[in-house]
Amino acid sequence: MRPGAAVLATVSLLVLAAGPVPEGRAPLPERMADTGGGSQLITARAARTSSTTGTVTWWDRRHGHWVKTGSAPARFGAKGLVEGGSREQGTNTTPTGLYDLPYAFGIDPAPEGTRTPYRPVRRTSWWCQDNDSRSYNRWTDPRPADCRAAESEHLISYGTQYAYALVIGFNYARPVRGRGAGIFLHVNGPGATAGCVSVPKDAMRRILNWAEPGRSPHIAIGTDHGPTAIARH
Repeated sequence: MRPGAAVLATVSLLVLAAGPVPEGRAPLPERMADTGGGSQLITARAARTSSTTGTVTWWDRRHGHWVKTGSAPARFGAKGLVEGGSREQGTNTTPTGLYDLPYAFGIDPAPEGTRTPYRPVRRTSWWCQDNDSRSYNRWTDPRPADCRAAESEHLISYGTQYAYALVIGFNYARPVRGRGAGIFLHVNGPGATAGCVSVPKDAMRRILNWAEPGRSPHIAIGTDHGPTAIARH
């Protein structure tokens, strides 16, 4: 795994036409311009930028081809999706693009078989979202003095959503203040997210059991068509 590595969405993520995939058509990852260079990939796809729901699918590359391993219904930001490089913090939008998955964390113990580095959430664990802090867009334990609690997430307070989570490497390697912090793949809460991607709890368990750091898994977030599309025709 390359901690912090991320590739923001650009027009190089070519258009994928909406509608059913014709019989014999190549799997989605084989129609993408970039899959991160590894042999595991998660795709999180919505119909359009205004969507708050869609599908998460995880794939393995075997014998030179991508094979679908599992899928689950997904939720996105309450205000839909937006190109990652132009996203603004606090907009409740999910950033599109291709990102690495630096590590996992959770309030619950790691599912049996988890190989991704997994941080247990404690009462002193926070995710700093304070633009004025040196710890912006970072896990902190305990919360540093320059990171205001009102501008951060006390992770243990999200007992449902953060039962299991994977950090999405959006704005992570070299954080840009004001672009956004704390974008995860996590367990569903009561509705749309504040910008994360969420799936049912059982799906998160299966993803954590599936992911292998040595195979460089990435997540591609996008739509069926337009400039934020995840793949080409």
